[in-house]
Amino acid sequence: MSNVKIIGSSVPNMPWQDRPANDNHDAPIWRYTNNPVIGRNPVKGIARIFNSAVVPVDGKFVGVFRAEQVNGIPYIYFGRSEDGINWDIDEEKIPFVDKDGNPAMPIYAYDPRFVKVDDTYYAIWCQDFYGAAIGMAKTTDFKTFTRIENPFLPFNRNAVLFPRKINGKFMMLSRPSDSGHTPFGDIFVSESPDMEYWGHHRHVMGKGSEWWESLKIGGGAAPIETSEGWLLFYHGVAGTCNGYVYSIGGAILDIDNPSIVKYRCENYLLTPEEWYEERGFVPNVAFPCATICDADTGRIAIYYGAADSYVAMAFTNIDDIVAYIKDHSKTNTTDTEIGIR
Repeated sequence: MSNVKIIGSSVPNMPWQDRPANDNHDAPIWRYTNNPVIGRNPVKGIARIFNSAVVPVDGKFVGVFRAEQVNGIPYIYFGRSEDGINWDIDEEKIPFVDKDGNPAMPIYAYDPRFVKVDDTYYAIWCQDFYGAAIGMAKTTDFKTFTRIENPFLPFNRNAVLFPRKINGKFMMLSRPSDSGHTPFGDIFVSESPDMEYWGHHRHVMGKGSEWWESLKIGGGAAPIETSEGWLLFYHGVAGTCNGYVYSIGGAILDIDNPSIVKYRCENYLLTPEEWYEERGFVPNVAFPCATICDADTGRIAIYYGAADSYVAMAFTNIDDIVAYIKDHSKTNTTDTEIGIR
């Protein structure tokens, strides 16, 4: 029985692997020993799948996947799995439509998240909106994906929806950026009464003083509601003489006002070390996009993109990860203030 409670559903068949006895990493996160779970050329016409998101549904699992086609253009594809590890990816990209049912395909789309709020599933991704910006669509049957108006102006990336309304409002994290491979970025939170109009933007947190997040940060998996607050796995980026390094970090946000950071781990939770993280189309990337959690056991499975080439998994449990974040927490004024000026 966990001391920290996950506020959510039971997922008894979630993918899981116990921590190997010879794992000497400091943080209580361990990699799946059979990583990567999705390799190169997984489907005809697709060279690589990575930075993708999954959700449990009726004892099985579905997901939206960033697929780099062989022509280099990224789109969002749909996939299904019995166990959350072995995936059957559709050969055709998701056929997005507008509210009238007419085709409404983005020019390109990448880095999706997939979050259930009430009885609707929302896919959120980055796309072209006269510059890099956020695209959104909703579905209830995984057959029809209906586009929603873009929530923000360019330039923005890494939109992550909260899995329930807070104070009656939809809430979403994002990372304002520029049109290129942004060398900066803080996480903000915005709210909406109807998933159409977004405002009341608040700063959540900026880059950290530690090396692994000293350049920029961005949202990762959808926040997990717990008895300690919203558990957020995010990515931190370091600039090195040989390019960027993307690592996974952890923070806990206030349950009623998520612009307030209660705890923020100064250490990374996972950084590129394995071959599938260090070597690939873009080396040295561990980019979290989704979690599956079991409220009964406190188990958490983390899905992350590796080296812009693979989908990998890691595991933790709610008691140990929250304790580690709290024990190694280092916050500053811009973390703990409400985030409005």
